[in-house]
Amino acid sequence: MPSADSKAAGLTYFSTESEFSDRSALSESEIAECTALMEALRQWHEAERDLAEASRRYMQLNDSDMRTIRLLIRAQRQGLIVTPKDIAAAVGISSASTTKLVDRLVAGGHLIRVPHPRDRRTTSIEVTEETAQAAHESVGRQHARRFDVIAALNSRERETVLRFLSAMTEADRPQGPLAVGGSGRSTQDRE
Repeated sequence: MPSADSKAAGLTYFSTESEFSDRSALSESEIAECTALMEALRQWHEAERDLAEASRRYMQLNDSDMRTIRLLIRAQRQGLIVTPKDIAAAVGISSASTTKLVDRLVAGGHLIRVPHPRDRRTTSIEVTEETAQAAHESVGRQHARRFDVIAALNSRERETVLRFLSAMTEADRPQGPLAVGGSGRSTQDRE
């Protein structure tokens, strides 16, 4: 008898039928193409999750740590100053959690606190050269492989993919009851 894992490996994630979208104008082959594209997207997302997990293991950090380090690397490249308050807003965590996160990453040798150049009431946070280099070696190489895939497309193909991904981004924005945060208010009400 096949194991649960082998059964899951052959699992079909997307159906050619749907009660939520009108497919009456599409031929069976067009529906199959759409379903195949949905499956390819699912596989890409799965590969992306696997890559993120591998990066976290390699760097020995959790998701919030990695998001913070990526933020700081981008900011430093652009000559921007990042404070703990900026980290809290970007990562979506409380001030207390930010303090713990920064303390942990400073103790681990990933970040340093430096005096803020214009505001003595706060500090700015920077990523260490060693951590920036480790991230560059791991994540940077992956970004280069992605860029090479994009560069292999011609201009019309890139335009089509960009239009598609932009539309998918809009389609995946939470709608209806999913757009409501834990407080029972919509995300727009909280802004």
